[in-house]
Amino acid sequence: MRGCLPSNVVRDEVAGCLRGNRAAIEAAADPAVIACWIARAIHHLEALAEAATLAMVAHSNGEPAMRTDRQDTIHLQRCVALASEALAAGDDPFGSVLVGPSGDVLAEARNRETSSADPTAHPELALAQWAAGHLPPAVRATATVYTSGEHCPMCAAAHAWVGLGRIVYAASSSQLATWRAGWGVPAGPVAVLPVTAVAPALTVVGPVAPLDEEMRLLHERAAQRRAAH
Repeated sequence: MRGCLPSNVVRDEVAGCLRGNRAAIEAAADPAVIACWIARAIHHLEALAEAATLAMVAHSNGEPAMRTDRQDTIHLQRCVALASEALAAGDDPFGSVLVGPSGDVLAEARNRETSSADPTAHPELALAQWAAGHLPPAVRATATVYTSGEHCPMCAAAHAWVGLGRIVYAASSSQLATWRAGWGVPAGPVAVLPVTAVAPALTVVGPVAPLDEEMRLLHERAAQRRAAH
């Protein structure tokens, strides 16, 4: 974590912490006391590093930083890969993964709106439908849906009605709407809403950097293809 901070920041913060306790350090003849003050300086630095890391996760549009672990990142990376597959197949870049309570992948889906000529062929909806037919309610409630982009209102409603657990997404709906507007892509027919506006009881985590930036690049390619046609 400390490697995220520039060396000059590290130097200045440690120096400032030690300087604030200079008198006590100079008066201490016991090396153990001096070591104690140095340990406090290191603790201060670690707290600063943690804050800086969380700030890096926060998106530049002001959305709050979200805590994710290594497994979350692995599943989100798979979602981005599925989104890339969808783009290569002529669809918009969206991909989702349904993960059980023990961390095992139960199902995957990618966007098929264009290839199936079905504007409701969203991966999040496909996973909700699969879960309804294959998982008991208790398992659904403890399952997690990882997805490249935040659920649209249709998918959020399906997720909630089926009784699935938390949602972790790489890029938010508001991010996508902002990107598309900047590229001149017409707005869709459905309002851009956060998942919690549709299903307030759900636990939702996202956006997650730097995967949101990877999704921005995929959506930009989709917008360029759309403009070329």
